[in-house]
Amino acid sequence: MTNPLSEPPAPPARPAAGGSLDKLKEHIGAAAREERAAALDAWLRTLFPAHLSGVSLIAVGGLGRRDCAPYSDLDLVLLHNGTAGIDRIASSLWYPIWDARLGLDHSVRTLPEALSVAHDDVKVSLGLLDARHVAGDAALSGELIAAAGDQWRRTAVRLMPQLRELTTTRWTTHGELAFLLEGELKEAAGGLRDVTLLRGIGRAGIADMRPAVRAAYLRLLDTRDALHLAVGRRVDRLVAQERKAVADLLEIDDPDNLLRRVAGDARTVAHAVDDAWRAIDRLRSGRRRGGPPATPARRPIARDVVEQDGELVLARTAIGPVPDPSLSLRVAAAAATVQLPIARATCEWLAAFCPPLPTPWPPAARAALVSLLGSGSGLLAAWETCDRYGLIDAWLPEWARMRSLPQHHPIHRYTLDRHLVQAAYEATRFTREVDRPDLLLLGAFLHDVGKGLPGDHSIVGAPIAAEIAARIGLPAAEVATIEKMVRLHLLLPDVATRRDLSDPKTISAVAGAVGDAATLDLLHALARADSHATGPAAWSDWKGRLMAELVAKVHTALDSGALPEPPRPDPELLDGGLPVVHLDGDRVAVAAADRRGLLAGVTACLTMHRLDVVAANTSTVDGRAIVEFYTSPRYGSPYDPVALAADLRRVASGDVSVTQRVRARAMSARGGTASPRVVWQRDVATDAVVLELRAADSPGLLYRVTTALDEAGAEIRAARISTLGSDVVDAFYLVGAWSDAADRTRVEAAVLAAV
Repeated sequence: MTNPLSEPPAPPARPAAGGSLDKLKEHIGAAAREERAAALDAWLRTLFPAHLSGVSLIAVGGLGRRDCAPYSDLDLVLLHNGTAGIDRIASSLWYPIWDARLGLDHSVRTLPEALSVAHDDVKVSLGLLDARHVAGDAALSGELIAAAGDQWRRTAVRLMPQLRELTTTRWTTHGELAFLLEGELKEAAGGLRDVTLLRGIGRAGIADMRPAVRAAYLRLLDTRDALHLAVGRRVDRLVAQERKAVADLLEIDDPDNLLRRVAGDARTVAHAVDDAWRAIDRLRSGRRRGGPPATPARRPIARDVVEQDGELVLARTAIGPVPDPSLSLRVAAAAATVQLPIARATCEWLAAFCPPLPTPWPPAARAALVSLLGSGSGLLAAWETCDRYGLIDAWLPEWARMRSLPQHHPIHRYTLDRHLVQAAYEATRFTREVDRPDLLLLGAFLHDVGKGLPGDHSIVGAPIAAEIAARIGLPAAEVATIEKMVRLHLLLPDVATRRDLSDPKTISAVAGAVGDAATLDLLHALARADSHATGPAAWSDWKGRLMAELVAKVHTALDSGALPEPPRPDPELLDGGLPVVHLDGDRVAVAAADRRGLLAGVTACLTMHRLDVVAANTSTVDGRAIVEFYTSPRYGSPYDPVALAADLRRVASGDVSVTQRVRARAMSARGGTASPRVVWQRDVATDAVVLELRAADSPGLLYRVTTALDEAGAEIRAARISTLGSDVVDAFYLVGAWSDAADRTRVEAAVLAAV
């Protein structure tokens, strides 16, 4: 054995972080991965005790496959035949690896133990398929490798339900790589882990791995190599801020093209996995590949569509001399409705022989599209299958531009194509709230068609959506409704979160833009569907309440012409000695002797108690300064009402020591690198000018801005605080005309300096 007191040899050097681009590129690709594996093998052999029989070291995982990334962990199995002192031998191996700061997943097993665990644990069984001898008793390693492969072939069909459950759970956790803006290259659906799954299914003799999948796998491995090198550590999630560096390392000219390449490769892998599961289902149901032919039952599903062998195929009557142009849409709608896959041969036939749709579409095609979009949980799988075979491009030529198009705002989770389909899916929960559910589904699907083109996507997208609506055969009045929905799809959320809903001018402006109650209901449903389809950061209960309040007031204005009266402070704030503090759920109200700085001081106090402000109102009544805040707990935990009330009373009495620490921290904090911007809105309020701040969020931002406005002599009547991911759009209602450009410039400079 090696001398335990000797210095272990150094591991292979990993690429130096911050190295030159050309040097880092040398560590990307199949040849570089082979070199890494060979270097790690050689190092591990130096750690392995010499002249030791009945013990071997086996690599599994990435090292076993010789495709380990620059900062991958090591997956090792120490195999033995009952050798005495195996724990000491294991320690002599594992500790040098840990000392070298390499990640390690390890196990120590006899051959029967390894096979026994693999027999019942599909993850272990799959892992052993990648087993490769590294050091020690090669015959012992070979025995395990051969036995594990044989056992897998005998038990794979039995283990498939367990494997499918694990895979579905992983997909649910990590999402679909093809549609995520910041996807996990390894664990997401269509990622590297799924290629390992396909390899295992292939080793069981169930389905072959096609050359396209192998090519996609190599490109995904290259992407992960570049990501490790760009970050300088093990990381498998391709986040937006690393995309440019990874694209440069892969010599891809545009980070968006990198994302589109990853999406295409993930789609290739995901489609292969879908096909593999179908082959498994056929095998488990007794229809083995190459077995005697059977005549499976055919069950009618819809016109021209039948179910056969768990898949949808065309009825014999559908394949005539001149197929119906709406056939592909009707098949897709049927698949989504009954949630069954379309057979590959059927998709290929439709792509090759279904005639192009005329302009305008026939009613059957239009009805099928609405049925497809409104099918709920069956929509996503059916749409992706149709996209796989090019059917979507035949329906909508604009789709090619939108496929896998990144959305660069951090609140977005999905690429544009998936976002549009997801929005239609989310809209199905609101179809009973509107007079025209078909227009809601179409509007949700088309609302962002202007993205990726120059200009405001709502304005640019409106005529595109109208053109599509006319092409699919909607009458002129309905085309106009779709155009208005797309043009105004951000109106309700923007106004609800950035404007004073008690101001009559706010309500009358929205009512004038919307025009009628039916369109208002469509826009309300669309705004909620869009928010839910965007991602968690785009929706909150507070945002939902604000939109509902806005819609109710606009409905009243449209129905009766009545506009809201200016609100008055609650009576408990107008009576009794000062200060007065009133806490009611998310509402925090303070009345104090009229003085400057109260708004900023209360803001700092709320920050200290980890409450984020979403709205604020201020007023002065009979010498009392009254501030009302609506808040949201920063980390989801409720505030301590006794402690908060005590601190608010002290702040309202002029005690600056309460928030001194918060003030110091807030004044030293700054936002991101993007330049902040101030926009003056002079015609949106009845008795004020709105200063709108657009900036990166940072600790204490609201305190800094309200302090700057106070010191500049601006009187704030109301504030609306809107946080979108890492950005804010804060609107401050400043009392007065503010017609003097010099005054506006002075206040604007003070705000920007505070940011």
